[in-house]
Amino acid sequence: MLLPKGGVSWKAAKANLPPTRAILVLLTRTRFLLLIAITGVILLLWRGISSSAPHVKSFYCFGPSKPPMQMTLNEQAAWTGHMKTPVIFNPHAPLVINESTITHVDLNPIKSTVKAVQNEERVLLLTPLKDAAPHISKYFELLAELTYPHHLIDLAFLVGDSTDETLSVLSAELDRIQKRPDKIPFRSAMVVEKNFGFKLSQNVEDRHGFEAQGPRRKAMGRARNYLLATALKPEHSWVYWRDVDIVDSPNKILEDFIAHDRDILVPNIWFHRYRDGRDIEGRFDYNSWVESDKGRKLAASLDKDTVLAEGYKQFDTGRTYMARMGDWRNNKDEEIELDGIGGVNILVKADVHRSGINFPCYAFENQAETEGFAKMAKRAGYGVYGLPNYVVWHIDTEEKGGNA
Repeated sequence: MLLPKGGVSWKAAKANLPPTRAILVLLTRTRFLLLIAITGVILLLWRGISSSAPHVKSFYCFGPSKPPMQMTLNEQAAWTGHMKTPVIFNPHAPLVINESTITHVDLNPIKSTVKAVQNEERVLLLTPLKDAAPHISKYFELLAELTYPHHLIDLAFLVGDSTDETLSVLSAELDRIQKRPDKIPFRSAMVVEKNFGFKLSQNVEDRHGFEAQGPRRKAMGRARNYLLATALKPEHSWVYWRDVDIVDSPNKILEDFIAHDRDILVPNIWFHRYRDGRDIEGRFDYNSWVESDKGRKLAASLDKDTVLAEGYKQFDTGRTYMARMGDWRNNKDEEIELDGIGGVNILVKADVHRSGINFPCYAFENQAETEGFAKMAKRAGYGVYGLPNYVVWHIDTEEKGGNA
């Protein structure tokens, strides 16, 4: 088509356009309107599907096409394993309890470690007493020399079935010690009175005769348990059992023993006896021993209520006694594992007692008191050890036969 010489003008273009009526007819045709409607629907659906696709995925159904009640256990496990449970955290102010009758005790920080002094770990020193008046003065003389900080040591005593002035002498000594202005006074002191109705003469023949051993050890076990149950507090890390008739011991005994980090630890117990100007270093405590096959066979043959007593001809156990081992001149840190222990000097981690390990006042595996305590501790998985070269000196009892 040839363009006009004068160029394109509106009039020329208008002349070539279809008439208005023709356009209206086209727009009002059914086919055209249907095409417009279908196109609009498609566009709306496309936009809706594309925007909601991420949300649709969150409603995706996983698992078998059956209700949960009809699923097998494996199908339920697989089904619930893909479920996401929304968690909403709602922080709130801590709960405050102000009632004065409610006490909170947290034992988690209470530890028994080799750094006891640095950590200021509390020690409970326990001593059961009966007719002990003659020994109390020397006892406190040695206690005052302990180098473990006294402000970390609590003292507790049980006085029972005494016929002498034990209670009054003990009270006077405690009053004197605790009133001192220096670093000698201890953190606290407790005196417990409890009579068990056990009457036995304090002379050597009666106390250490064979027939007295079973009843005597059972009564001593009860006394220790009463004292322990009364005096042990949540803040104690160590329990130190110390007899009243010790005549000499190292001032650093607590630090020395704590450094071994053992559940239960005892020293060797000897005594001085002077004859013709010469010191006979006697071996005293035969209750610290290592079990033997002979001892096991003997125990198996006895009635379960029979209490074995060491050092007597009536019961030949064949055990190895720590008292017959070692020398105070040798390495004091040498250890041996024990099956039975004596009660003259024992250091125990407080959690051992808290776990229920106490001193049987009955025959436990044919042992009672401290030997039964060792048996019970080993049954529970705790370690029981002795130091054959670390000697604590006991009073000379001039025993005949028996344990001597």
